[in-house]
Amino acid sequence: MTNVTRHKPRRNRLFASVLAAGVAGLALSGGMIGDAQPVLADPVHVDAPQQTFGFADVVQKVSPAVVSVRVTEDVKATADDSQTFDDPFQGLPEDHPLRRFFDIPGQKGVKPHLAPRHAMAQGSGFFISADGYLVTNNHVVDGGSKYTVVMDDGTEYDAKLVGTDKRTDLALLKVTPKDGKTFTYVEFGDDSKVRVGDWVVAVGNPFGLGGSVTAGIVSARGRDIGAGPYDDFLQIDAAVNRGNSGGPAFNLNGQVIGINTAIFSPSGGNVGIAFAIPASVAKDVIQSLKQNGSVERGWLGVQIAPVTSDIAEAVGLSEAKGAIVTLPDNETPASKAGIETGDVITAVNGDTVADPRELARKVADYRPGTTVDVTVWRNNQAKQIKVTLGNLSKLDEAASVTSDKGTGAPVSPSSLSGYGITVTPSDDGAGVVITDVDPDSAAADKGMRPGDTIVAVNGKSVASQDDVRQALNAASKAGRKAALFQLKNGDQNRFVALPVAKG
Repeated sequence: MTNVTRHKPRRNRLFASVLAAGVAGLALSGGMIGDAQPVLADPVHVDAPQQTFGFADVVQKVSPAVVSVRVTEDVKATADDSQTFDDPFQGLPEDHPLRRFFDIPGQKGVKPHLAPRHAMAQGSGFFISADGYLVTNNHVVDGGSKYTVVMDDGTEYDAKLVGTDKRTDLALLKVTPKDGKTFTYVEFGDDSKVRVGDWVVAVGNPFGLGGSVTAGIVSARGRDIGAGPYDDFLQIDAAVNRGNSGGPAFNLNGQVIGINTAIFSPSGGNVGIAFAIPASVAKDVIQSLKQNGSVERGWLGVQIAPVTSDIAEAVGLSEAKGAIVTLPDNETPASKAGIETGDVITAVNGDTVADPRELARKVADYRPGTTVDVTVWRNNQAKQIKVTLGNLSKLDEAASVTSDKGTGAPVSPSSLSGYGITVTPSDDGAGVVITDVDPDSAAADKGMRPGDTIVAVNGKSVASQDDVRQALNAASKAGRKAALFQLKNGDQNRFVALPVAKG
């Protein structure tokens, strides 16, 4: 009892102190009590480390060089010849005010005047010189009749199309400065030094919103997206959407390392996979467009396919490298020089060719009329052939039409035991036509299908089932593990390697 009595006064004094402090607190934050003066509460402040990294400095420098590109395209209006229209204001005077606010098609039974309409497309671009040259995508300007460049500050300029290159999807425009003004411009960087994981900043005009900035990293290099023979894209995960096409992707030094040109998107919006044309490709193309208005590339004139491990085994190559050749029906620089269907091109002027894409780029780097040494692998040995390259830009770039070749009624179909295919002689005697393919066979796995014509096996032309069997037996006796079939369907040639059947 003595201890309890001793502690009671202390609790009371403590309660009184807390209560007094609470009242004092109310006086400080809520108003005046007696002679007290009002004191405002301090704002919230968090002591955090100072920011040491950001993109603002880069964006501030490069943004004035990035523009929006508006493209006007004339669209021809059409109407059904039998269509007639009622005049909703029939009887009104010609100068009646209502007629000025409505497009009146005309009197009943009279077809309207069809004025041309205009479609508008938008993309992005960037200046590469102080005097007004700017880069964008070919697909942004394609079909345009008028080009308008909108600057970062909203100023608009008419632009002239200097040249385009469909194969790399690049275009060059020219703006004439007003009153001697010069433009802020950016330069191409060295994309060979770009590593997967490096930061990248994309600036452009997504959805026509005007200058927008996104950031991310380089996700991959050397992407082939099936856009053409010169595919060598940088893949980035910076948000890129419609309207960003033609805009630059910068490194942290403010240099252009890529030109945004495509996105992978099931929905049409950003999913974090965008593709940019590398600066090394763009630099050469743009320089050629600036000087000549077009790009001239060397042309070999072959159809090529990758050398798989099966094909390498079938032709006797130690490595699955190079490009296997099929020749079109018309004369080309390659056919004139002596390159044959079934040859594997392994080098150009001594530079090793790893695959078809690399061969296409190496040949395109030479000017038309240049004579190059092409190394081919034929009949188990390397051979050098001198080829004078043609001019790729002179070719008709329209897509070739592949016609379905009729095989006629099968004549004495014969099964090739162990290969899962049934063949019959072709109507013209050039090869044998596949009439059936076992779905569980290696032939089906390799893409052989009814209607394909086998024109050669291991480089030897075949005209009958016996020719095919003899070529396969020769491959087996030579110790080959695979046989190389040359197939034709319509105008397209391709090669398939099948394992040599045992027994």
